[in-house]
Amino acid sequence: MPLRIGIQLPEVEREVRFAEYASMARAAEEAGFESIWVGDHLLYGGDGRPERGPWEAWTLLAALAAVTERVELGPLVACAGFHPPGLIAKMAATVDEVSGGRFVLGLGAGWNEREYRAFGIPFDHRVSRFEESFNIVRGLLAGERVTLAGRYWQADDAVLLPRPARRPRLMVGSNGPRMLSITLPYVDAWNVWYEDYGNRAEGFAALSEQVSAAAREVGRDPAEIERSACVLVVVDDSAGERGATPEAPALEGGPDRIAAGLRELDEAGADEAILVVSPITERSIRELAETLAAYRSGR
Repeated sequence: MPLRIGIQLPEVEREVRFAEYASMARAAEEAGFESIWVGDHLLYGGDGRPERGPWEAWTLLAALAAVTERVELGPLVACAGFHPPGLIAKMAATVDEVSGGRFVLGLGAGWNEREYRAFGIPFDHRVSRFEESFNIVRGLLAGERVTLAGRYWQADDAVLLPRPARRPRLMVGSNGPRMLSITLPYVDAWNVWYEDYGNRAEGFAALSEQVSAAAREVGRDPAEIERSACVLVVVDDSAGERGATPEAPALEGGPDRIAAGLRELDEAGADEAILVVSPITERSIRELAETLAAYRSGR
């Protein structure tokens, strides 16, 4: 199957109001993107660095679900530590209902200590906390009644009502061996940020093979787990919103060149590419329609 192509909407590149988010989401549908994604963070910066913060991800996703019709949408990725697990499952079921079954629940353990401290959220034992949370979330979304007496999280005969129409797809955003061992028996997809594989097809292939090996270790057929890659794409290098590095050079050039890079990622085993675009504006989203057409036509 051809690569599915999505796009990440702005996080803290600049201050964006909801009217612009809605316009960008509609533009993504019209341009031919198959999914839209938002980051789940509370605060960046501090300690002498400029402070920046995005809108709350779950509320934003619900609003975007209501103003779109076709695209999948989800958090890239939701931090399990920010909310009690029962509430995460409840929010996921609600956004999936609002979207008519277009929601993908991306989950991770988080990494930015600054925002944890600022909002009074424990930063210790993040993977252990994630494991307990993940077990509650996946059970509830599967329609189970869940009881878990964990060290960090608890559930006492919890159930989701109204019952969700379906279980949203689950995606893990982590490369850590322990995180993979916890999630790969259950998730539908694995996602990797562009810096973690060097934004190159060969780097993605190597990391994807590590995921396959981890899947086999937990008794899961690697072919059952979809591979999702974030891809840094620069359409205007004067914007400076997202910085490429020598270790992770941007995919850039005309539509045919970017399409060729996406084709290389497809050949490396990716099922999905989520474009992280600089600059990320309604205009850049619409300009990328030609790139999508070039990729799908095989130019």
